[in-house]
Amino acid sequence: MITKEYIRELKHRGNGDISSLVSNQHDVGSINFILENLGQLPENFNPDFLYSLLNHQHAQVRLNAVKNIGKLNEKSDVNSLIGLYKREIDTTVKREIVSSIGRQRQSTNKSLLFGFLEDDDPKIVCQAIRGLLVFESNKEVEEHLRPLINHPNEMVRTVIYKEYFAKENQKQSVLPHTETYDFLKNTVVNADVLEALKSVPDESVHLTFTSPPYYNARDYSIYPSYQAYLEFLETVFKETHRITKEGRFLIVNTSPIIIPRVSRSHSSKRYGIPFDLHPYLVKNGWEFIDDIVWLKPEASVKNRVGGFMQHRKPLGYKPNSVTEYLMVYRKSTEKLLDWNIRNYDCKTVEESKVADGYETNNVWKIDPCFDKVHSAIFPVELCKRVIQYYSYKGDLVFDPFGGSGTVGKTAKALERLFFLTEQEPKYFEYMQSKQKAQSVFKERATRFLTLEQFKKIAK
Repeated sequence: MITKEYIRELKHRGNGDISSLVSNQHDVGSINFILENLGQLPENFNPDFLYSLLNHQHAQVRLNAVKNIGKLNEKSDVNSLIGLYKREIDTTVKREIVSSIGRQRQSTNKSLLFGFLEDDDPKIVCQAIRGLLVFESNKEVEEHLRPLINHPNEMVRTVIYKEYFAKENQKQSVLPHTETYDFLKNTVVNADVLEALKSVPDESVHLTFTSPPYYNARDYSIYPSYQAYLEFLETVFKETHRITKEGRFLIVNTSPIIIPRVSRSHSSKRYGIPFDLHPYLVKNGWEFIDDIVWLKPEASVKNRVGGFMQHRKPLGYKPNSVTEYLMVYRKSTEKLLDWNIRNYDCKTVEESKVADGYETNNVWKIDPCFDKVHSAIFPVELCKRVIQYYSYKGDLVFDPFGGSGTVGKTAKALERLFFLTEQEPKYFEYMQSKQKAQSVFKERATRFLTLEQFKKIAK
């Protein structure tokens, strides 16, 4: 039986014993096991058998042979790798060839890597870029790489932007990353969100969680057209992007909506809001991260399947809609999540850790809430999960469509701060009445402001 220990012992002998071991194997699995467990290769290692394996009929064997040839650094035979590249049909092997050549860090290979930049496979282009970036401050390399900011592939553009343009376009934040402005803390503004946001500085908010008004489904959400509705939301979330801290999150709760038919001679219309809104968000600098499905009990939703139950005729099937979407986005940044986390002190990080019992998949089973005043109220459990998973204690949580104030109430309970805007006077007044009766925004005094009052304190 071939073991990892036996392979390690043979490779250090340097007299071709590994080659003999490979040649004696009659199944691909054993050959790959040996190649995958060679590890670091010693100085006296004889690599001739690896080059023979470049002609093996199985792609995985060729791939593993290339990986090990890459460990030889400047001792590897580049011509053999290029020969394989030209005849290779497996894209994974071709990518590994480029990676192996790049890992040699030899300036003589630059012309080869420049050639790979013309490949149609964006992953090969990225491997070539990676190999070239080791030649820091090399004018020739920069002249080849900078123009790739206009490459058709978004992955290539992202790499080039980070390396050559991100620092040039980076703005220095006025506030430390973990802090926000006092006038926004625990503030509710009775105003159109776009008017209120004109007074909010850049990079003020750590998390936005909201459920936009449904298209023409409520009295408070009437728009002249579906396109106008999407463009309104685009503007709101474009402004939200501006006021969001670098690399922080936006979670949008939406679902498809049905507009009832005008008469029996017309059909109802179903709009896929989360899917139609998505391109607008990505276009304006929000990076898509996750889709979370909010699953509600079937008894809590409108019965759509009733007609089909009567006739069972194909084409007439309409299932009950028991799900909504929580679309998770992150403000595009070249910085990793670790950078965000390191901005917080150890005490805040420790105290903000999510307790046991957290959700492990993207289907959240939560009962909806109902309210006499607001017909589309957030369940507290939904808010709780989002705020815990995507913010730290002391962060500012924003809801541009504040409604009944559940986001603010939950944020406060979890030792976060909140900033809400709500255009409808009846919902604004409802939040005020709940504050007086039940201390919905307890402890830190909550400011309920008109637009003019908000503008005044913002100055």
